[in-house]
Amino acid sequence: MSVVGIDLGFQSCYVAVARAGGIETIANEYSDRCTPACVSFGPKNRSIGAAAKSQVISNAKNTVQGFKRFHGRAFSDPFVEAEKSNLAYDIVQLPTGLTGIKVTYMEEERNFTTEQVTAMLLSKLKETAESVLKKPVVDCVVSVPSFYTDAERRSVMDATQIAGLNCLRLMNETTAVALAYGIYKQDLPALEEKPRNVVFVDMGHSAYQVSVCAFNKGKLKVLATAFDTTLGGRKFDEVLVNHFCEEFGKKYKLDIKSKIRALLRLSQECEKLKKLMSANASDLPLSIECFMNDIDVSGTMNRGKFLEMCDDLLARVEPPLRSVLEQSKLKKEDIYAVEIVGGATRIPAVKEKISKFFGKELSTTLNADEAVTRGCALQCAILSPAFKVREFSITDVVPYPISLRWNSPAEEGLSDCEVFPKNHAAPFSKVLTFYRKEPFTLEAYYSSPQDLPYPDPAIAQFSVQKVTPQSDGSSSKVKVKVRVNVHGIFSVSSAALVEVHKSEESEEPMETDQNAKEEEKMQVDQEEPHTEEQQQQPQTPAENKAESEEMETSQAGSKDKKTDQPPQAKKAKVKTSTVDLPIESQLLWQLDREMLGLYTENEGKMIMQDKLEKERNDAKNAVEEYVYEMRDKLSGEYEKFVSEDDRNTFTLKLEDTENWLYEDGEDQPKQVYVDKLAELKSLGQPIKTRFQESEERPKLFEELGKQIQQYMKVISSFKNKEDQYEHLDAADVTKVEKSTNEAMEWMNSKLNLQNKQSLTVDPVVKTKEIEAKIKELTSICSPIISKPKPKVEPPKEEPKHAEQNGPVDGQGDNPGSQAAEHGADTAVPSDGDKKLPEMDID
Repeated sequence: MSVVGIDLGFQSCYVAVARAGGIETIANEYSDRCTPACVSFGPKNRSIGAAAKSQVISNAKNTVQGFKRFHGRAFSDPFVEAEKSNLAYDIVQLPTGLTGIKVTYMEEERNFTTEQVTAMLLSKLKETAESVLKKPVVDCVVSVPSFYTDAERRSVMDATQIAGLNCLRLMNETTAVALAYGIYKQDLPALEEKPRNVVFVDMGHSAYQVSVCAFNKGKLKVLATAFDTTLGGRKFDEVLVNHFCEEFGKKYKLDIKSKIRALLRLSQECEKLKKLMSANASDLPLSIECFMNDIDVSGTMNRGKFLEMCDDLLARVEPPLRSVLEQSKLKKEDIYAVEIVGGATRIPAVKEKISKFFGKELSTTLNADEAVTRGCALQCAILSPAFKVREFSITDVVPYPISLRWNSPAEEGLSDCEVFPKNHAAPFSKVLTFYRKEPFTLEAYYSSPQDLPYPDPAIAQFSVQKVTPQSDGSSSKVKVKVRVNVHGIFSVSSAALVEVHKSEESEEPMETDQNAKEEEKMQVDQEEPHTEEQQQQPQTPAENKAESEEMETSQAGSKDKKTDQPPQAKKAKVKTSTVDLPIESQLLWQLDREMLGLYTENEGKMIMQDKLEKERNDAKNAVEEYVYEMRDKLSGEYEKFVSEDDRNTFTLKLEDTENWLYEDGEDQPKQVYVDKLAELKSLGQPIKTRFQESEERPKLFEELGKQIQQYMKVISSFKNKEDQYEHLDAADVTKVEKSTNEAMEWMNSKLNLQNKQSLTVDPVVKTKEIEAKIKELTSICSPIISKPKPKVEPPKEEPKHAEQNGPVDGQGDNPGSQAAEHGADTAVPSDGDKKLPEMDID
């Protein structure tokens, strides 16, 4: 099982994998751990990541970046309207009303959804992980900003599905950072002790997020979050861009904003300048050659002036910091540490503001760029059965209060109830009890629209179907389970109708405990009870028992059920059973299954097209590479191995091929390039072979000569009746002698013929023949000469004092052991002897 964490950023992405050695952030094909969040569309294929980034200016209209914040947003969304002017590519309204991205792909206009474009990026990150892990990647954990709403989170989930990934959890970025921080800490307070409170500040390229977390041993609990959804590194870039647009407009009479390519070039240079100013307080130059109308432009900027221009942005740093302390009811003294991550926290003024607010030094123990992806990979490892990870529970929070609204005849209008207040623990489930005679609809919405960075507070509508009255005509009890799941997405997960079956009158009390048990049983995914959660009272009168629609809420896991009915001494014996009810969901901006399947299929086709185009380009590059390689070598190391006529013919062919590549051969099918390469190799391969043969042949002849010498030496030793070989059979030695003489004659013959042969023609003897001769000679001679000498058993002597002096291990055949046999007093110590202690001798 793959264990992968993906940080899906606005400007760049990171992928981390869990391995036996720990968590590792992996590099892409450019050996860079950072992959730009960029997709470029061309006439033949797509480029994704670093390859797309290089086309931002050259293919501006079809290179898409900064699309992360379009998830789950309508084309009419004010945020989308504000972004339009900053984009080099076109955005359009899709038939669903969502924001689409318009590009020219495969030489035709195409509209892609945000989910599709994000899926393309995820497919690239998946491919990067697979190339490192050498196995398929399916399961992953993906990061999202903590301020994402339900619609945005569902949109990202759809994107992971289109990319063929199984997202185990959508993890809030600040929560991922907190996990990466806390899981390695060995000195966290015990569960019964006061928790350690740490503030995490993440300012990335597009947004600013703050969270305060409480740590105990093996436990992380997010207490509160706050954010500024538009304050990030790009806002600081825009300040510089606007300044230089104005300066160059006056100085060079240029209208930079009218030319998107010029604006993109300026943006890139301003981002570099901003990073330089973080490390350098002196005046720094900004120069761009052939900027517009072949005019070179230049300007200067220093940190002091830049910070003055950014005063209004820096003023936005403190409010979220203050907000998290207020929400969590903590004082500055209660904060153990302030950990900063994200690229924009490297700006000295931002660090200074945060440090000054808390009155303490900032902590930078985490990698500012990779902390999020490492946290996601850790979460994936925790969820994976393939890894054993230290137990660590994570409780996140609901960023916005969530309420339910329904039609209530008793109230003659709409009733509502806040089911999850702001900063409520998540994931979490609750059971709500309604009294109904017919199907009803629950409308979920964010009850605090002023705090929402999203124009529509609606979440979804859930219709509970097949509700019928009881047999006596009274309202049925309907238990509805609502939850915020691990992805931070709200849903009505189940509904059940409680059927009451009455039997004869008896003295038994009514089953109030059974109700509580039923509620408890329906809670299956509660992560952590929220101790401050109170029992909510019904919002409709309980007195109208027959006709009123009553709603009660119970925190799942609660064993005490409050009711407004007075206790009754005697009731009919009651049995209950539950019937699951179907729920129809109408989710805001949700892709339907059919469209999701179509997008997944299209992504597969585009991946295949990219693969085919890569193979075509590789085949073309192989031809070009061969042309350059052979042209250089024909006048170099291959010069002696080709005749003058052949060289002229081949050189002419190479020149023709090079010209063809840049003219008619610029855009040909893969097979044409394969055939062209084969045609060139038919001329070039014999030359290459002759060179390789001349390099290898002397080495192999030398090896054969050494073998012949070795076997001749053995034959000579045998004839001289040396002890080492006297055990060999004379017939076998004769066989070795014959084979050796034949090999020597063959070698001398071939060497003489080869020396007379010109280097420009094929050799008389090939290296394969010499290798075969070596193998043949070895197979005949080696088994004979390496035959072991038979062992001769020495005559056995009767040992003296055998009863006292037994054999000594390992010394039976050793002449040195005879001393022990001839001197019993030496071998057997007397009773007075003492064993010497073991000593270390230097």
